[in-house]
Amino acid sequence: MAGIRALVAGNWKMYGVSDSLAMLDELASGLASGPTAACDVMLCPPSTLVAAAVARTKDTQVSVGGQDCHADVSGAHTGDISAEMLADAGAIAIIVGHSERRAEHGETDPQVRAKAEAAHRAGLTAIVCVGETEAERRAGQAVKVVSDQLDGSLPDAINAGNTVVAYEPVWAIGSGLTPTPEDVAEIHTVIRDNLIARYGDSGVDVRLLYGGSVKPANAVELMAVANVNGALVGGASLKAEDFLGIIAAFRS
Repeated sequence: MAGIRALVAGNWKMYGVSDSLAMLDELASGLASGPTAACDVMLCPPSTLVAAAVARTKDTQVSVGGQDCHADVSGAHTGDISAEMLADAGAIAIIVGHSERRAEHGETDPQVRAKAEAAHRAGLTAIVCVGETEAERRAGQAVKVVSDQLDGSLPDAINAGNTVVAYEPVWAIGSGLTPTPEDVAEIHTVIRDNLIARYGDSGVDVRLLYGGSVKPANAVELMAVANVNGALVGGASLKAEDFLGIIAAFRS
């Protein structure tokens, strides 16, 4: 696990139009001009911008992912987008099971699992999100909730190349509230142990990201936690300066 290369991925959510892509130039320039980043860097813009973002980041250190996909290859699903479509646009990964999809769209663990399998089918990495609500944490259910989500959301066959797991405590997303390093360490250890128990050696090197109010001011502390192999960043990924400040936690 000591050799796991970290990943810092930005989730733009429902923000961004064509003009927003200028941020990618700032990001690429900042990465090229500073010390080498000891992590992979990815941005996941809205699907309308994926192809343009891929073109904009060609020959840079930035890769591009999608934010969601339908489980089917194609079909009469107005407004949806398949993993194959995102791959065709140049994406290399897809976020699935984000808490906002689970809460706002009622996505279940089996549905998240089907989307992760769709990402694999298309040759993409599935970034599978798990995390508890504030009420669940207060009730002492955080470990059980996350464990159950892992059991239900992860495909039967995963490895470090096709899957990333992101722990995002729901109560910390966009709230400015952040778990203590001890809280993060507890859940990430549970996730790692779960992966090893279920997948054996294939679960040893799967990257585990922390997400939820990650910003430059707390990135170094959070990224130093055991079994944290990077970050899934929301609002701070919209500004190159802030995103670079988080990436700097991995500068070598």
